[in-house]
Amino acid sequence: MLKKLLSGLFGQGQAKAVPEVEPVEYRGYRITPDCQEVAGQYRVSGWIRLPVEGGEVREHRFERSDMVPGREACEQLMIGKAQRFIDEIGEAMFEPR
Repeated sequence: MLKKLLSGLFGQGQAKAVPEVEPVEYRGYRITPDCQEVAGQYRVSGWIRLPVEGGEVREHRFERSDMVPGREACEQLMIGKAQRFIDEIGEAMFEPR
C-alpha cells in the first residue's frame, strides 16, 4: 500500500489513457481538441488544420487560458472558440508573426 501511495505521489505507475478525439470539420478546416489537464481542470487547446493542394496540411496550435472542470465541456468550448477564430482570422492564422 505504501508503494502505491508513493508511486502516485512521484508520478510512477500507469498514465491515464486519454481518449482520441475525432476532428470536427468547419469551413474546410479540421478542428481537433487537445485539452490539457492542469491541476484537475482542463485548458482549452487543440489544433486547427487546413488541408491544401498537394496533400500538404497547414496547422495552427490553438491555446487559450480558459480552464474548465470537465474534458467534454472543454472540448466543446475549444471547438466553439476555434470556429469563431476561423471566422475572424481565417488563413491569416498561418502567417508568421
